[in-house]
Amino acid sequence: MSNAWKVYLLAAVSFLLGTSEYIIAGILDTVARDVNVSVAAAGQLITVFSLAYAFGTPFLIAFTARMEQRKLLVYSLGVFVIGNIIAVVLPGFEFLLVSRVILALSMGVFVVTSFTVATKMTPPDKQGSAIATILMGFSTSLIIGVPLGRVIASAYDWRLIFGGIGTLSILAMIVILLVIPRSNGDESVPLRKQLALIKQPKIIAALMITFLWISGYSTVYTYISPFLLSITGMSSKTVIIALFAFGIASLFGSKLGGYSTDKWGFPRTLFVSMVLHVVALVLLSLSAQSPAIVFLVLIFWALSAWSTSPTQQYHLMTLAPAASGIMVSMNSSVLQLAMGAGAGIGGVVVEQASLASISWIGAAVVAIAATTVMVYLRVTRSKAPPEIRKDIKETNI
Repeated sequence: MSNAWKVYLLAAVSFLLGTSEYIIAGILDTVARDVNVSVAAAGQLITVFSLAYAFGTPFLIAFTARMEQRKLLVYSLGVFVIGNIIAVVLPGFEFLLVSRVILALSMGVFVVTSFTVATKMTPPDKQGSAIATILMGFSTSLIIGVPLGRVIASAYDWRLIFGGIGTLSILAMIVILLVIPRSNGDESVPLRKQLALIKQPKIIAALMITFLWISGYSTVYTYISPFLLSITGMSSKTVIIALFAFGIASLFGSKLGGYSTDKWGFPRTLFVSMVLHVVALVLLSLSAQSPAIVFLVLIFWALSAWSTSPTQQYHLMTLAPAASGIMVSMNSSVLQLAMGAGAGIGGVVVEQASLASISWIGAAVVAIAATTVMVYLRVTRSKAPPEIRKDIKETNI
């Protein structure tokens, strides 16, 4: 099997992991009814997952940094299987909370390790595309995994979803053992040195870019369904089609971001994708009364927003190559926190202002992220390696 197909294998596993994370939102009402809690209480399953992922992953990555990475992929999937088993066989809301924590922690370790393994299996000029391919697995889970899970939950028992994910994960463990090559882990980075990494201005700035960009995105996307129904006037059926189109476009956006990073470098890709993201959200506000135009704007939004992700992941890995796993785990943690922050901002806007305002607020937050990118690139230009300095200069930002 070629290395390219091995990266696609990791993307297929990321589809399983992504489905396990996102599926709760798609079947929240069913789960709440089955475990006899309110929908609001069941929503804490999403919060617990994000917090466990955000705060637990960096410590686990540091603890396992020196472990052989194929072995780490298999071990993390084994723990992931245990989390799914708990969701299937142990009754009650409390055990479901425990399952979510285990799933989040194991998923965090697998995702960070898979990024590192993928870049080691690919040449330098293809590493951005390799990361984008793995991210494509998560995009696909939103497009296929969540709707399919909703169908299964409606026709059968929602626990069957986690049983299926667990079974497929066992098969994935076997395949990984057979086809993924062994690779050494990073040098172990003590917590003290991790904190020292966080203190570096360039790393703080890069993580702040992730936080602002994702917060702006999440502010709008969390409430996109009611926005399309109430403000744009789409029918429920059209909203489903629009969100499906958004998901398809996000796949192409991830690949576009990876290709652009490899072709033109991260400075140009990062800045341009942010600017286009702002433009998309402004257009969403201006065209809100026209369902046909909004449909096209959603596709444009998905392409611009998702093209940023592989670029930012790759950039963070280059900031501390000897601790690439730590950097990716930090970025993943910040991403999870930003999603929660964006949802909270959107909730406040909807309650205190109006639903129609969320796209303006989201655009403003992403604009701050784009400005941060511009300042960050200008400040770091003189300190960058010659090839990166030339690339930044050519972007004229």
